[in-house]
Order: sequence, then C-alpha cells, then structure tokens
Amino acid sequence: MQALANQKQSFDFSGAGILLSNAFAIVLAVILDWDLRPMMAIYWGQSVIIGFFHFFRMMKLRNFCTSGFTSNGKPVPETPAGKRSTAWFFAFHYGFFHFVYFIFVVGSFLGKSIGESAGRWAAGPTDFLWMGAAVIGFLLGHLRSFQQNVENDLAGKPNLGIMMFLPYARIVPMHLTIIFGMGLGSNRLAVLLFSVLKTGADYLMHIVEHKVLQKKISKE
Repeated sequence: MQALANQKQSFDFSGAGILLSNAFAIVLAVILDWDLRPMMAIYWGQSVIIGFFHFFRMMKLRNFCTSGFTSNGKPVPETPAGKRSTAWFFAFHYGFFHFVYFIFVVGSFLGKSIGESAGRWAAGPTDFLWMGAAVIGFLLGHLRSFQQNVENDLAGKPNLGIMMFLPYARIVPMHLTIIFGMGLGSNRLAVLLFSVLKTGADYLMHIVEHKVLQKKISKE
C-alpha cells in the first residue's frame, strides 16, 4: 500500500496537464484546419500565463540563493529587496516581449499575414471560443505546476537567477516561428512544426524546473 501511495505521489500531474493542454490545442488546429495565427494567439496566452505565475513564484520565495547572479555588475543580494527587484525586472522585461508579440499576433488577424498562405483562413466566432478553451486548459495546467513549484521552493533553496531566466526558453519556438515562418508559409506543416517545438520546450523546461532547479541546497 505504501509503495502504491508513493507511486501516486511521484506521478507528474502538472507535467501531464501541460502535455494534455498542448495536445488539445494541436487537435483543435487539425480538426478546425487552422493556420498559424490561432496557434500563435493560443501560445501567446499560455506564455502570459507562465509569466504571471512565474512572477508570483519569485515573490513567494523565502529561502533562496543568488550565486553567480549579478545586476549592473553587482551581486544581487539575498534579501527581500533583491527578490522584489528581480521579480519586477522580470515582469517588465517579459511583459515587453509579449507586448511586441501581441502586436504581431493582432496584426496577423487584421490581415498582415504570417507567410504567403496565411490569408486562406478566416477566424469565426467558434474559432475564438475554442481558442479561449485552449488557453483555459493551459491556465489549469500551469496553476497545478505553480502550486507544486511553490511547495518545492519553500522546501529548498533555489537559485533566483536561474529561476528568472527559465521562462524565456519556453518562447524560443515562438522566435523561431517568426524568423522562419515566412519561408515555410502558414500551412499545416508550419503549424505542426511550431506546435511540436513549443510542446517540447514546455515539457523540457517543466522537467528542468521540477528535477534540476528544485534540488535542495543544503544550508551551511
């Protein structure tokens, strides 16, 4: 019975939720024959959710280290003030990135297409409802991950600098899509490539957060 309980406890529910949320969005794209624009909008919403939870994750830290982490050439202090300034800097910097993405995504829906074939698809009310459902799925998945991360953070001593930079790896596929999407066009191949890259980055960084960053650092 104890072994069964440990097995249930060790099951990665938050990781499964993230994978299911990504799979749901990909299935919607295939069934509804979406081009790249709805997926960009959905993943933009997911990235905002990630940043939102990550900000509060840093703000909830109690015991943390800043080894190797500097700001303006000076070590970041392991103090509440150092934590708050880092969290707010992250919020500003990450938010600026997503403001730029927001303009890009909105522009694509207004007719400034991504790739040569983006104009073949037009969004309807049903599409926007399903896009909202996909974003809610990500919200629920990342809420569970946030709860687990905070619990582990309070039990250990994570590095604040490493924690601040982790979310950026999740938006690398979005960068790649913007750079190379013009050449690929906004066809099903581009949609699947973008979605697979984003899903892989999501789950990889989830594993990093839970298996690497959350290793306890023994107190001196």
